[in-house]
Amino acid sequence: MATVPTSAGVVVIGAGIVGNSLVHHLARLGWRDIVQIDKGALPNPGGSTGHASNFIFPVDHSREITDLTLDSVRQYQEMGVFTQSGGFEIARTEERMEELRRRMSSAKAWGIEAELVSPAFVKEKVPFIETDQFIGAFWTPSVGVVDSLRAGTIMREAALATGELTVVPTVEVIGMDTEEGPDGHRRITRVRTDGGDIETTHVVIAAGVWSPKLGDMAGISIPLTPAVHQMISVGPCPQLAEREGEISFPIIRDMDTFCYERQHGADMEVGSYAHRAILHEPEDIPSIEQAKLSPTELPFTSEDFDPQLEQAYELMPELLGAEGAEMRYAINGLLSLTCDGAPILGESQVKGLWTAAAVWIKEGPGVGRAVAEWMTRGWSEIDVHHSDIARFHAHQMRREHTRLRTTESFIKTYGIVHPAEQYESDREQRLAPMHDAQVKLGAFFFETAGWERPHWYESNAPLLEVYGDAVMPREHEWDARWWSPIINAEHLRMREAAGVVDLSAFAVFDITGPGALDTVQRTCVAQCDVAVGKVIYTPVLNANGGFLSDLTVMRLGEDHFRVVTGGAHGMADRKTFSDQITDPATTLVDVTDQVSTIGLWGPRARDILASLTSDDVSDEGFGFLTCREITVAGVAVLASRISYVGELGWELYVAMDDAARLWDALLEAGQPHGAVPVGIGVYGTTGRIEKGYRAYGYELDSERSIVEAGMQRPKVKAADFVGKEAYLAQREALSTTGPAAVLCTMTVDDHASASGVKRYMLGGEPILTRDGGTLTDGHGHHPYVTSAGSAPSLGKHVLLAYLPPDQAVLGNQLAVSYMEELYPVTVASVDATALLDPQNERIR
Repeated sequence: MATVPTSAGVVVIGAGIVGNSLVHHLARLGWRDIVQIDKGALPNPGGSTGHASNFIFPVDHSREITDLTLDSVRQYQEMGVFTQSGGFEIARTEERMEELRRRMSSAKAWGIEAELVSPAFVKEKVPFIETDQFIGAFWTPSVGVVDSLRAGTIMREAALATGELTVVPTVEVIGMDTEEGPDGHRRITRVRTDGGDIETTHVVIAAGVWSPKLGDMAGISIPLTPAVHQMISVGPCPQLAEREGEISFPIIRDMDTFCYERQHGADMEVGSYAHRAILHEPEDIPSIEQAKLSPTELPFTSEDFDPQLEQAYELMPELLGAEGAEMRYAINGLLSLTCDGAPILGESQVKGLWTAAAVWIKEGPGVGRAVAEWMTRGWSEIDVHHSDIARFHAHQMRREHTRLRTTESFIKTYGIVHPAEQYESDREQRLAPMHDAQVKLGAFFFETAGWERPHWYESNAPLLEVYGDAVMPREHEWDARWWSPIINAEHLRMREAAGVVDLSAFAVFDITGPGALDTVQRTCVAQCDVAVGKVIYTPVLNANGGFLSDLTVMRLGEDHFRVVTGGAHGMADRKTFSDQITDPATTLVDVTDQVSTIGLWGPRARDILASLTSDDVSDEGFGFLTCREITVAGVAVLASRISYVGELGWELYVAMDDAARLWDALLEAGQPHGAVPVGIGVYGTTGRIEKGYRAYGYELDSERSIVEAGMQRPKVKAADFVGKEAYLAQREALSTTGPAAVLCTMTVDDHASASGVKRYMLGGEPILTRDGGTLTDGHGHHPYVTSAGSAPSLGKHVLLAYLPPDQAVLGNQLAVSYMEELYPVTVASVDATALLDPQNERIR
């Protein structure tokens, strides 16, 4: 057995599926002197990998999770540890059948074979199922099971074969040391174990349910919670025992009872997500010595499982009730859950300290490859920004927040979750200064980064009569859930008069010091060496030329830049800029909690602002993409003339203490002009989509390029920036081979469904030929809707999607598949040209 070495190039903590995948891919990518440690014995050190049911359903509504899953399946197949069985997700209700139709949209969008089938079809493949218990099913032939322990061993042995891996089992981490470097960044320096200390500059925490405990040792938060998933094994079942191999029947997901049934040799495993959320603290997990089975296989609480067992017997009475069949294994198995359901990947705020946690078996090898690529070259082939550990805000790092959110979301593991659905727990963490006034206006709040953001205002309901059918009402409950026609009414009033928007959720940070210009120049694509008072809209890229963000930078002084970005991605953007600071005299200060932002836009915006200030706000005196300090209603304001809704107006940055006063003054001054408060439903969707503005996380991510998004500018700045070489190559390829995909804007021609009810797409739906044929772009991807929303000024429902270049033709007639029906669409723009006001005259 190896002893703990005194130094390492990288230390991987954990020998479950993720840790083993990591050491394999790190070795494959050329890392040297890799050390892997785990407190348990191999091949099963006692984590979640050892008791997982190990089946994989590939279709998820998340493209990121689906891509990680498909990559994992590919790797499992290459190792010879994957057995394809097929799988059914059955529906007991019409509501679930509608969700399965939506699941078909995701399957088509991600290129996965699937179909909706009858109970009789299921019975043909699973003869012991009772067809009177369900009304239909979603069939995925590529579902299968994997031997995750064998896979881990194969990957670990492959890394050992390179001579660059040292594996040390039965060694426990007792501490981690960090120190501040000359550039001001805190860095990992040492892992302390009960077998000795390891000096290192790189550590990956891949320890599953124990990860938060390890993070605490280094002063970082890894906000996951160990949670119980109950599973039993019933057998021997004669119908199964007569078959060879581990699995010969398709796996059943009984979606409406939140259970699954999965053959394991002569036994049938039944697992449940229907019980109460049973959460544990990492520190309370028993030790290997204390555990009867393993630390993550806790004693079974039958009272939590009894209702689901009864439903399973109703679905498979002859099998589970067969003579001689009994419950042979039952556990409360631990797995990892996070506050938003995504994994926790990437480099922490401590340089060199990485995480790969809250990962399920179906994503393990894909995550291992992605994180290893990220560590090696600064980007991964699969975009994983939704899983970036840098996404968390301070309130989300609290264990209480994780407990509350996972308690709410556990029961939704097999639930029907609307894409706009909001959490109910741990709300009102961050309130804008005008929150009380917004409540009085009947604001309907969505949450972003802990902020309560008005999505629309019930006080604007009278506008529905003013605009009538122009508000484009939605008949179907699903399409209208978490939405209101008031959004479109507010939109029309903003276009007609003006709207006042609360943008307090913006993440705002100031970069100051002698290296400030160098920092923003190296981070941003756009030229940032501009005159003081200029405003810059810019993409931010990774080394491969994919998007990391798009945001705004204001130059407030020779050595002072203010970065403004969306709240949801704000902390990741903060890390991106912080990582580029090399001068210890240059600082990045987050001023989000000190500065509120209020937007004022519309054709009457200048009149309203002029009535509250003596400063010159004319077009000549206050040009577009400029900023300066002015006084508005007696309040000092940094005004930035910019627009994300395609209207004349300003973003007004004001001290939190003065924001409520400014908000009231703007609404009062705007009343004679017809101005109203306007929610984020307008700012983030309707106003944006009419202008074809791209949004990070929707149109823009690390798998997309500036060229494909149609955002290239005539020239590229001389100064170097991250991703410049790749971006120049993309521009060169545009003139030779052309783009692999083109971001286009489409309009829906006819909303009528077969039932006669008009349907409105919400995003994520596949784009097909007019007769339903599959399209494929130069990346091998199938086009899908990245953003969908009303364009009330145009009277159209608008969709954005990346199309194959040969389909990116004005007037091209295609179709969108929504709930298994085709709706005709027409390509209306094949670049960044807006459908509304393409000459941008309204902004002036």
